[in-house]
Amino acid sequence: MPAPLIWLGAACIGLYASNRANNAYLKSTNTVAKLPGESARKVVPRNGAIVTCGIYGVLDHTGIWVDGNIYELSGAGLIRTVSPERFLQNRSGDNIYVACDEHFKPLAAKEVAQRCQENLFGLRDYHVLNNNCHQFVLEMLTGERAAITSFTELNEAISALFLSAIHWHQAKVNFR
Repeated sequence: MPAPLIWLGAACIGLYASNRANNAYLKSTNTVAKLPGESARKVVPRNGAIVTCGIYGVLDHTGIWVDGNIYELSGAGLIRTVSPERFLQNRSGDNIYVACDEHFKPLAAKEVAQRCQENLFGLRDYHVLNNNCHQFVLEMLTGERAAITSFTELNEAISALFLSAIHWHQAKVNFR
């Protein structure tokens, strides 16, 4: 009985260490200037903005802001729109963060919001590594599927697309 608990603990420690290393890498390459939680500045999300929240300090969940809700790929493979409260539900964080440029302007595009709306209620074969929320977000940004697996790779892609280091700022959200 103790062996599975030890393995689970070791896996959690490994994920935490990997997350720390990835964050250091993003900062060292100037891909990200401010990671989620490093800025006290609050911004109002715009349609088509990239948002994220933490999952127990080791993972990140991402989506796209549209008309006060968030489009996401659920763990069941459903592309859906959820309220900010629902986006945070069953996750460790209390905050949603928005990808911004150095002037606190959300990195967003109108066509991204339109792509989300066109894909609403679509079904995908969800897989935590091979077809996840980060791939969904990147596809909504570019209009094409790409083989990424992590929040780190998503940050690299966002930075390259917008030609900007990313500043993750807390979303100024009115919870209902």
